[in-house]
Amino acid sequence: MRTLEFKMEREGLLHKGQKVQITEGVLPSNYYYTIAPSLAMSGNIPLNQRLKSREGVVTDVRENERGYYVTAVFDEEEPRR
Repeated sequence: MRTLEFKMEREGLLHKGQKVQITEGVLPSNYYYTIAPSLAMSGNIPLNQRLKSREGVVTDVRENERGYYVTAVFDEEEPRR
């Protein structure tokens, strides 16, 4: 399992336990992920730490002085052969 944090601009868009789909964006030296449809965005992720899964589950939604933050977990285990 892998945990990733996303910044959400408005309250109430996502809830704990909700399944989410993400899209991947690429920059010259990083990836970033967006919870579809543009509900929250991750920070920049180094190329060597690319996320393998495109579906996750929200584990936490919280507010602080900088805004709303969503934590989601993704299954990163390799399939058994």
